[in-house]
Order: sequence, then C-alpha cells, then structure tokens
Amino acid sequence: MPRPTIRDDELRFVALRAQGAGGQHVNKASTAVQLLFDVHRSSLPEPVRLRLLALPDRRIGSDGVITIKAMQYRSQALNRADARRRLEALIDAACHVPRVRRPTRPGRGAIERRLEGKRQRAHIKSARRARPEDER
Repeated sequence: MPRPTIRDDELRFVALRAQGAGGQHVNKASTAVQLLFDVHRSSLPEPVRLRLLALPDRRIGSDGVITIKAMQYRSQALNRADARRRLEALIDAACHVPRVRRPTRPGRGAIERRLEGKRQRAHIKSARRARPEDER
C-alpha cells in the first residue's frame, strides 16, 4: 500500500531548547523541535489510522496524539525535517498490512521423522536402564 501524504496543516511544530552539552548555544537558541500529529483528526485512511494507533510505541499517546521530539541537529530546519522523517517512518510501519496466518497440519513425512526420532531416543534411554538379570 503506498504511503498516504501528510498535509502540512495537520502537523504542529513547537520550538524548544535542546538538552545536553553544547555550551551557551544550547542555553539561548531554541533549535529542538517537538512535532505533534493528531491521528484522529488526520486525513489518513481508516485502516492505516487504526493500525497506527495499535502500534506499541510510547510516542503515541492515549489521546491519539503522536509526539516526536527532534534535537539531533543545531539547526531548527534540520530538526523539523528529521521529526517529519520519523513520523513518515511510523506511518510507513502502519501502512504495512500483516499477512493472515493460516494454520496448517504437518505433512506425513514430518510426522514420520518426528516419530522415528522419538523411537531412537526411547531406544537409547531404555539401553541405559538396569535389567533384573544384570543385577545378579
């Protein structure tokens, strides 16, 4: 299934100050970006929306809002692009329709091989046992 396009008006970006090392630049420049995407209000197809909400990802809140925080780069524009790329990867994962597993029965050859292995193992174990005539 091709990935549906995400409209720019469905995304909300919030500029934040980045964490960690970086000296004075980190303390005064808001280069980190938080991307907010409301799955319920999005234009995604219903099956993709349901699979997206069912993904076991901690970035997806119980209210259906995806929050992605990007602060890898020193540029806010690069962090915006990174956050959007990560959202698209999440949506790509939801676009993948899992194949339905149909249970099958083992073939006759597989059953025979399993039973032959069990017979061999039983023979090995029975050979280890002490017999009454051996104890005299």
